[in-house]
Amino acid sequence: MELSKKMNKETANRINSLVYMGPAIIFMVFLIGIPLVQVIWDSFHAKSLTNPNLDGFVGLENFKKVLSDQLFMNNLKNTVVWTILSVFGELLLGVTVGIALNQKIKGRVAFRSMIIIPWIVPIAVAGLTWTWMLNPDYGILNYLFVKLGLIDKSIYWLGDTETALLTVTFINIWRTFPYWVISILAGLQSIPEDLYEASAMDGANIFYRFFHVTLPGLKNVITTLIFMHIVWTSVNFDFIWITTEGGPNYSSETLPIMIYRFAMKSYDIGKSSALSVIMIFILLLLFAFIPLIKLVAKKIKEAA
Repeated sequence: MELSKKMNKETANRINSLVYMGPAIIFMVFLIGIPLVQVIWDSFHAKSLTNPNLDGFVGLENFKKVLSDQLFMNNLKNTVVWTILSVFGELLLGVTVGIALNQKIKGRVAFRSMIIIPWIVPIAVAGLTWTWMLNPDYGILNYLFVKLGLIDKSIYWLGDTETALLTVTFINIWRTFPYWVISILAGLQSIPEDLYEASAMDGANIFYRFFHVTLPGLKNVITTLIFMHIVWTSVNFDFIWITTEGGPNYSSETLPIMIYRFAMKSYDIGKSSALSVIMIFILLLLFAFIPLIKLVAKKIKEAA
């Protein structure tokens, strides 16, 4: 009898959980599920915005066209560079500034409040502001760099094939690292002060405490942030589009910009959907490969 009551209670709890989660599940299905299925479906069909009569199954033809596009490898390389440099820069700045603002310094509350400003500024506003500041004719940054003797003459940072991608990456790091700082600060609060005091009493220097106390305590936070921002950065469209539109000469064009060009410039929904599916596949492979590396590293460590 008691077992039956317990099972009935567990069943009721599960039903209640599904009822409460129902609106969120329905929302996610309509927001992500249905569009995702539609993109996958379109990737195997000929579909155009300008020719509604063009509709038919073409198999892997769209994928072949995308992979054979002369700009695909260039844009894939740009996406990898943009993502790795952005995430690494955000990680480095986020951890450094987060630890600095966790110290008992005068005015740290004010600094913590101000550090979030770049992240809450709308991307359009931030992108246009940096475009104006980096302008070679009237930009304040070029003027200051020349006055300080850092450069001989104004540089078109966003209009040079050698500097465009790196400049946009720097702007993206500037805007996004405050999110890391706030998350790192939250993670630092969970590390017991006793660990720092005990390690200091044992004679551990600041570097030892960082690598053996702080970093292990932030491991889960940092891992989560890295995975999240790899996805967010690799699929980012607006920042690059606002600042360079993928130029000059495709030097800062990434795969999301290429998807936009296929869909909104060439009106080829089939190719844009195929490239979207390729991006999803690459990210899935990446996240499947990382745990495998960790497992191999663990086995090697255990064997040693």
